[in-house]
Amino acid sequence: MSYEELDTEQNRERAAEIRARFPEGRERSALLPLLHLVQSVEGKVTPDGIRFCAEQLGITRAQVGAVATFYTMYKRGRTGNHLVSVCTNTLCGMMGGDKTYQALSKHLGVGHEETTEDGTITLEHAECLAACDYAPVLTVDYEFYNNVDEAKGMEIVQRLQAGEVPHPDRGAEPAGLSGIGEQLAGYGDGRPGAVADNATGEPTLRGIRLAADHNISVPGFDPNTPIPSKEGR
Repeated sequence: MSYEELDTEQNRERAAEIRARFPEGRERSALLPLLHLVQSVEGKVTPDGIRFCAEQLGITRAQVGAVATFYTMYKRGRTGNHLVSVCTNTLCGMMGGDKTYQALSKHLGVGHEETTEDGTITLEHAECLAACDYAPVLTVDYEFYNNVDEAKGMEIVQRLQAGEVPHPDRGAEPAGLSGIGEQLAGYGDGRPGAVADNATGEPTLRGIRLAADHNISVPGFDPNTPIPSKEGR
């Protein structure tokens, strides 16, 4: 994709919409969603994408590049239709995440942040997916699959390779890297069933229920404290 194909009227309008979400003088805060917008269009963040973001925000390419290379969600190399992330942090790794990642890497013939020849899957090992209560976990386009052993992980990627998208244990059906990029840029997901009702499971609620059963709370916590409305702030 050339810069001219990226720097279209539609993309400039969307960039303006993103900038407008932030207070005057704070437009630079729009950089993160702008990078997601660029990635949804290009499939990764290229030098042209960095240039586009810099021009839209009136900052230097070096400033954009520093952010794009810091966060792992911004991909700089070739990506596939779906991103498969296997948690290999301490808990998930000990409970089987390492074995699952190695099995998937061998099956797909790719390593960390590499993409299969057919362009179906980009594989990565993730340091933490913040889902220890369901360890070991795997995500597809940042949607969660719980308690994933080698067999379950293999089934997920084989179905993706076959053109299927297995429904996650929590969240909506994976939207693909392009679709998730648009969502992270701040645009809603209009697909039927996109707002899933299976976000919270028993392991997540267990700690809350134990705290309630034993009357445990942070010092000074008052459950009757009113939450101020947006107008009342």
